[in-house]
Amino acid sequence: MAILGVDVGGTFTDAVLLEDGLVRTAKVPTAQRQEESVLAAAEAVGARDVERFAHGTTVATNALLERRGARTAFVATAGFEHLLHLRRQTRAHLYRLCEEHPPPLVPLERCFGVRGRMGPDGELTPLELDSLPDVGDVEAVAVCLLHAYRDPSHERAVAAELRRRRPDMHVVASHEIAPEFREYERASTTAADAYLAPVVSRYVSALAESARAAGLPEPLVMRSSGGTASVEEAAAHPAILLVSGPAGGVVGAGRVARLAGFEDAIAFDMGGTSTDVCLLPGGAAERVAERLVGGLPIRLPTVDLHTVGAGGGSLVRRDAGGAIRVGPESAGADPGPACYGRGGGATVTDANLLLGRLPAELPGGLVLDRDAAERALGGISPEDAIEVVNAEMLRALRVVSVERGHDPRDFALVAYGGAGPLHACALAETGALPRAGEADLRYRGQSFELTVPLQEDLAEGFHRAHEERYGYADPEREIELVAVRTADVVAGPDVSLQATKRHQVEGPALVELQGATCWVPDGWSGATDAHGTLVLQR
Repeated sequence: MAILGVDVGGTFTDAVLLEDGLVRTAKVPTAQRQEESVLAAAEAVGARDVERFAHGTTVATNALLERRGARTAFVATAGFEHLLHLRRQTRAHLYRLCEEHPPPLVPLERCFGVRGRMGPDGELTPLELDSLPDVGDVEAVAVCLLHAYRDPSHERAVAAELRRRRPDMHVVASHEIAPEFREYERASTTAADAYLAPVVSRYVSALAESARAAGLPEPLVMRSSGGTASVEEAAAHPAILLVSGPAGGVVGAGRVARLAGFEDAIAFDMGGTSTDVCLLPGGAAERVAERLVGGLPIRLPTVDLHTVGAGGGSLVRRDAGGAIRVGPESAGADPGPACYGRGGGATVTDANLLLGRLPAELPGGLVLDRDAAERALGGISPEDAIEVVNAEMLRALRVVSVERGHDPRDFALVAYGGAGPLHACALAETGALPRAGEADLRYRGQSFELTVPLQEDLAEGFHRAHEERYGYADPEREIELVAVRTADVVAGPDVSLQATKRHQVEGPALVELQGATCWVPDGWSGATDAHGTLVLQR
């Protein structure tokens, strides 16, 4: 039995094949059409007779960030057509009064109202479907009516009417994707889901068709929560994929950490365009109920990642004041870093090459041009460039550890991605770096809720969490249960990782790994364990 996993990144597409307990990997440059990269990576890793195919993608994220989604309309309860534009009372920036919020995905002229009113305890005013206007020439429609999380009957009727009028149009109702209270967050999530649907649907359908033609099974797409979705689910509700690839990496990092003997870890995924970090107490990722993507709230379960725009392909430059800056702009896969020889700018990869921390040839036969890297960096010291990017990533690691009350000395740093191992030791030795379901509860009358794990005595757990957070608890006060989140967890196959190549290393040393390169500074040493993980200590 063979299991294939393919993750598309901004610079490279990676494939992992698990067959008969052995793991093989391959890396190819990411093409403009992601499905081509996926099949190329599968071919490069030698995928044959695959039983299960998992896929992490950035299609949804890129479409949202670059505003390349569908022409979308928004339907709300009459009088609430401005919901996406009113947002919350918070400013875009606390000290910049003129700072603009990111524009909504649906302009005001495509926001419509329908008469009828649902209250928290039932219908207040009957729904008038005749008042539903023509939404115009759009590809998708988001429907978000008041209190539909409690009683979706009005929403169902409006969605059914829109589908009857335009069978070719994609319609998403809020109770289908985010059945929770808080109107703006529910509306924002629904609008994003509708906006992304045509783009993502075309991609996953093309990928599924290409996979069948190549003799591969239909892919299971990684969810932002760390689980998987079928092609049909991904096409119907693409908002669940907004942290698809990084979520898969976090799940794998937890498994690798446990195999290496570390229960508590921090996932450190440094790719070509960005770095994602995530706390893994007990080897499992923590999750959040809501996340900002492109400045818009997405109210869906997501692994609790913190992302910074610093990766191997991040551009290095001096600002007007002469200070060295790294990212968030990236050279991407094409033209790539200057050392690729395609006319790209100076990047973190070029700095690492000049410091002797990269081999002369990368996977895929890419020969690096040291002279081009030196010319691109100009008068910028490669040591200084690496120090700047390390500082940026260190701030991200502090966010998920120290700022949340965790001592990072109790956690192993699991470095992966094409550039992660290059910077792991430097980040680990600072010492300045600072562990089934869940429910949202609050005391009646409070504006916000606390998330606590589902447990036998849920109320007592909430009182305890409230006292820890706010310094007091009120056991006599009524508790409101706002939301419950859970998931069916199916155990994966047993994995027996075996080292194909063993390393015994003492720094300073350059170690060429499969798919990455590790720099071991002076004072660090270690060896490959039985599972193929290079374990380093100072």
